[in-house]
Amino acid sequence: MAREAEASRILIFGGTGYIGKHMVRASVSLGHPTCIYARPAGPATQPSNLNLRREFHSIGVHIIEGELEEHEKIVAALKKVDIVISALAYPQVLDQLKIIDAIIAAGNIKRFVPSDFGCEEDKIKALPPFEEFLEKKRKIRRAIEAAGIPFTFVTANCFATYFVDVLLHPHDPSDEIVVYGNGEVKAVLNYEEDIGKYTIKVANDPRACNRVVTYRPEPSIISQHQLISLWEEKTGRSFKRVYVPEEDLVKFSQTLPPPENIPVSILHSIFVKGDLMSYEIIEDDLEASRMYAEMQLTTVDQVLDIFLTDPPEPARAAFV
Repeated sequence: MAREAEASRILIFGGTGYIGKHMVRASVSLGHPTCIYARPAGPATQPSNLNLRREFHSIGVHIIEGELEEHEKIVAALKKVDIVISALAYPQVLDQLKIIDAIIAAGNIKRFVPSDFGCEEDKIKALPPFEEFLEKKRKIRRAIEAAGIPFTFVTANCFATYFVDVLLHPHDPSDEIVVYGNGEVKAVLNYEEDIGKYTIKVANDPRACNRVVTYRPEPSIISQHQLISLWEEKTGRSFKRVYVPEEDLVKFSQTLPPPENIPVSILHSIFVKGDLMSYEIIEDDLEASRMYAEMQLTTVDQVLDIFLTDPPEPARAAFV
């Protein structure tokens, strides 16, 4: 397609992280010269991270090692690229202000996609621990807008593999599965590789400049009960559903110490309040599966097949 004919030079912050690595692979596969800005490798660097760096080297990714405090180094890196994507984790959300400062100084960036992969924070209000996190993301959005930086804000909703593990605990031999709320609320579970591909596409798409793009393909919309029933069909097992009512999640959000109060607040937002599906996507809104109807997606059903044949290692979100 014409809009993707010219390859852009892309720099990714957080490229060795949970979702960032999928963006790096997608960027390379779509033909973009790709580099990442990563902390220097050292004795404390995990073997999985070192293996990822070796993989990236082998596919032509340029790795720039540095800290987010190294302003001049970041500015120099930015001057050699066209597009910046941040996939920094929760503890580093406000550190993106340093990236914004560097983008302003460099003066050449055509698009910035901040680390905004989750719910649409400008359309929901959550329990206080999660709301505090969303407010940090809003601060980044407003800073980008105020600086006049061309942007694309992404609402990627749930990472499918991560949340299948959280909800079903496929590695656990237990015959019980916890259900949050009544189990009927619909959520949006998008496969991580698809999120990576969508993100590279929207970052290069003129239609997405200074717009919010939501990733809400129909096959990704599912309730907890539907997910559990699918898993029962595939495994031939029957699970006892243990319900955690809304009032318990609210209480946990008030009584658990930080950061343990954040995950329960997120579960409340997604699976009790139904925040991901609480607003309509109208004709003028940008939704990724409508923009790229030709892209073949991995359905929730297929994600469950992955857990049966080649189960991924459980991942945990970093909140500190």
